[in-house]
Amino acid sequence: MSMNLVTLLYLVASVCFIQALKGLSHPTTSIRGNLFGMIGMAIAVLTTGALIVQISGGKVFGMVYVLGALVVGGAAGTLMAKRVEMTKMPELVAFMHSMIGLAAVFIAVAAMAEPDAFGIVASGLGTAAIPAGNRLELFLGAAIGAITFSGSVIAFGKLSGKYKFRLFQGAPVTFAGQHMLNLVLGIATLALGLVFMFTGNWPAFFAMLALSFVLGVLIIIPIGGADMPVVVSMLNSYSGWAAAGIGFSLNNAMLIVAGSLVGSSGAILSYIMCKAMNRSFFNVILGGFGGEAGTAVAGAKEQRPVKSGSADDAAFILGNAETVIIVPGYGLAVARAQHAVKELAQKLIDRGVTVKYAIHPVAGRMPGHMNVLL
Repeated sequence: MSMNLVTLLYLVASVCFIQALKGLSHPTTSIRGNLFGMIGMAIAVLTTGALIVQISGGKVFGMVYVLGALVVGGAAGTLMAKRVEMTKMPELVAFMHSMIGLAAVFIAVAAMAEPDAFGIVASGLGTAAIPAGNRLELFLGAAIGAITFSGSVIAFGKLSGKYKFRLFQGAPVTFAGQHMLNLVLGIATLALGLVFMFTGNWPAFFAMLALSFVLGVLIIIPIGGADMPVVVSMLNSYSGWAAAGIGFSLNNAMLIVAGSLVGSSGAILSYIMCKAMNRSFFNVILGGFGGEAGTAVAGAKEQRPVKSGSADDAAFILGNAETVIIVPGYGLAVARAQHAVKELAQKLIDRGVTVKYAIHPVAGRMPGHMNVLL
């Protein structure tokens, strides 16, 4: 297999990922988007496998590890997808983000240990021969990956709500000097990364990794459980940039394209959701989102009278209305009432009533949660 063919196949996979993102942008085309994503990933995995066999001189021993990882990962993914309920989907997404971040860290460490195996330096040369530009890319990919991993683990715990560990509880965890500590850790991480870039010093690299893991935790813990949709989107963006950084190090165009797509789309979605909630986008990035006064769930301070009524009253009002607007929320997902809502809407439509849906950008527990259910 020539490198030109490998590049072409990676380009085809990248186009499939672009089409997948386009398809997933609307509920009616989401199935097609998923199909494109699966095709693109299959092309990428098969091409990489064929490349491994070729590089190893036709020996399939290296593929044993790859196939073993594919079997384990595929089985775990299938099992989780079948067992996880739709209301628990945000936790699964956070878990997947953590795996992407951890993979970026492992790849960076492996590329540092065996740079010639990744084509970064000539055969027989070690870590010291890695160009400064590649070390910068490895530093950025590993640091963002570490932040994504630890932050996603905390997000997973907060979303699940079933762990007694303090950091996994939905309430924000704040303390005096929190932002200053985050700033100091961020500067220290950057400084150690630059030391590694200019010197190739291993201790500086691992110290930078350790600080990145801690920083990921500190960024997420002050954010409340009700604001997790924005966090999930933000971590999605982080995981994309981590993959893109590693793609530059490995000179892999597909990783760069796919990572950039995920990173940019996640960042744009985070901004859109923050704007919809009247919150500062930079506070999300800096980890101060949940610590501000007045969260999304406590936005309206004015207490207004509540009108209660029976099911018969509601049926009478709905049946005699010209237009009905349904505003779904997380309670719809918890009650698994999406099918009942669909049946109600259909009966109203049959009676000549105009039915519309008003879905807030951050309704539910993740971006597009209500759109998926409905």
